[in-house]
Amino acid sequence: MELVITTSASPERYVIGVDGEVDISNASKLRDAIDLALEQPTEVVYLDFEHVAYIDSTGIGVLVGAAHHAEEHGKHFAVVNAQPGVMRVAQLLGVDAEIGITAA
Repeated sequence: MELVITTSASPERYVIGVDGEVDISNASKLRDAIDLALEQPTEVVYLDFEHVAYIDSTGIGVLVGAAHHAEEHGKHFAVVNAQPGVMRVAQLLGVDAEIGITAA
């Protein structure tokens, strides 16, 4: 399944909308979108995972890296509207608090 990424920026926050499954075949596309967002002047970056039903360990690695990258840049980063399957993977890997993920 193709990963579709949309962005919405305001002075307060930068939102990355993600639609599709996040896996090893497209994780770099998500990483690039997050890196671009972290370069913006906004202090808050949200990843909206409302339309993401599946994520593999590579995708989780991208989220953990993004959380660390955001912290280094003094920005707030969070994954919002996570579906149950995505929340479960993050919780099983013990990174849910680290990446600031919240359920839909």
